[in-house]
Amino acid sequence: MQLSATTKPESGGLTADGSTKRVLVAKEEYIRLRWAAAYWKAQHAGAVAREKQLKSENLSLRARVRELESQLWGRKSEQAKGGRAGSSSPKASGRPRGQQKGKRGHGRTTLDGLAAQEEVVDLEEAQKSCPKCGLALEALGWTEDAEVAEIEVRAHRRVIRRRKYKAACRCGVLPGIVTAPAPARLIPKGKLGISVWVEILLEKFDHCRPTHRLLQQWRDHGLTLSAGTVAGGLKKLEGLFLPVAEAIAQQQLTQENWQADETGWPVFVAVEGKSGRLWHLWVFLSASTVVYQLQPSRSSAVPQSHFGSAQGTLLTDRYSAYKKLVRVSEGRICHAFCWAHVRRDFWRLGLSHPPLQDWSLMWIDDIGRLFAANQLRLAVRDQPLEWARADRKLRVAVEKMREQCEAQRQLPSLAPPCRKVLKSLARHWPGLTVFVDQPEVAMDNNAAERALRNPVVGRKNYYGSGSRWSAQLAASLFSIFATLRLNGLNPRLWLRDYLQACARQGGQPPPDLDTFLPWKISPHRARALTLAGPPAAEAG
Repeated sequence: MQLSATTKPESGGLTADGSTKRVLVAKEEYIRLRWAAAYWKAQHAGAVAREKQLKSENLSLRARVRELESQLWGRKSEQAKGGRAGSSSPKASGRPRGQQKGKRGHGRTTLDGLAAQEEVVDLEEAQKSCPKCGLALEALGWTEDAEVAEIEVRAHRRVIRRRKYKAACRCGVLPGIVTAPAPARLIPKGKLGISVWVEILLEKFDHCRPTHRLLQQWRDHGLTLSAGTVAGGLKKLEGLFLPVAEAIAQQQLTQENWQADETGWPVFVAVEGKSGRLWHLWVFLSASTVVYQLQPSRSSAVPQSHFGSAQGTLLTDRYSAYKKLVRVSEGRICHAFCWAHVRRDFWRLGLSHPPLQDWSLMWIDDIGRLFAANQLRLAVRDQPLEWARADRKLRVAVEKMREQCEAQRQLPSLAPPCRKVLKSLARHWPGLTVFVDQPEVAMDNNAAERALRNPVVGRKNYYGSGSRWSAQLAASLFSIFATLRLNGLNPRLWLRDYLQACARQGGQPPPDLDTFLPWKISPHRARALTLAGPPAAEAG
């Protein structure tokens, strides 16, 4: 019996017309086609996956481009101007700038704190008589007064002539010639007086002005100094401020609430084991002190070394170095996170992903209401009943936000960028809500960020520091001037008195710093150091 082409042959069977051979060939072709179909199906699935990944990466890159363009060309402030917060094109509010109608202003600024230099303006002799009859005018005995503020900058030489005497008696007690004592000098044999160093230190480290510009201005006043002379003098003065900066750092550790932040700072000196010239300027802020440190590293070793065994609450951004500090502190430091950085996450999300802007604006509004609720609570802190009501309202708002975050994270349709932001919010939630139970802790570390603004201006103006000693001097004076201003003291008056005390010690720091530390000085001395300018008797 012969097999047809569609009949399955028995194993090893042969036919005269070769039908078995054709069946075997058809089976091999079938297997090959099945394999090819599976291969191309897998290739298609891989291509679809790669396309999805590339689209996701494209969206992320486009979002990053929009974010960078916004940082480069957009508004620098995150505050809304009439439009919705976070919008790239806010609407005009229609409110005019400046003093508003119907609002009481502060009036003209008084000049009572300045030393007075009286000038009498009189009529010319030809104007003191009647132009018709020639009869002399009669003086009334009173004047019409006006005040004008003036600033006079004058460079001059102090020619010091020390009188000499010789003994007229033969007692032998006195030497042959007695000379008046030499005035105290800040730098032995130096030709620059204290007033010059006060201006240099204030201009460079408080006003963040490049030294060469100051020297150029002084040349216009007739005083020519070389940059090398100034740099050499600053190097000799560096050690005078270390004790004060160390005292400020020790005082800060006695307090219980701090803020911290850091930024880059170039120091053009080679350090073994470190590549590049980028150091970091750290700032640690408390209620009455500001401490700056210039360190080669941005690691957690810097805040660990600063805080040591101190106990308290540290408010920072979400940089990992602070998180490690809290972990190794073994419970001594409570870590609070900044709500302004959380708000910034939603703000950037709305800028980089326009379709998600409404969602991000909703969260920004909720965070704004949280800030407002906390401000209302702090405003009635001394009123128990009002405090309890405001505190309860704040806690309800915080819990509502937490529930909203968890509910939205469970939505399958939530966009990946939104899910990423909410994941970060949930992960940092315990640190973000420290302010609820500790009202003395702020909701943001904006104070620490503002404390870096002035040094950053200096970094842009004179490109950091050129040596280790200049970096240490910058950190010390940044700490001193910022602490003085935080306590309402005048850095110019303080610096003048401190350098005079150092000059009396032969160019060394005074042994007793209590009269120069803001938290130890007497109320009378504090009032003297808060004057707008030097007293009239010392104006010259």
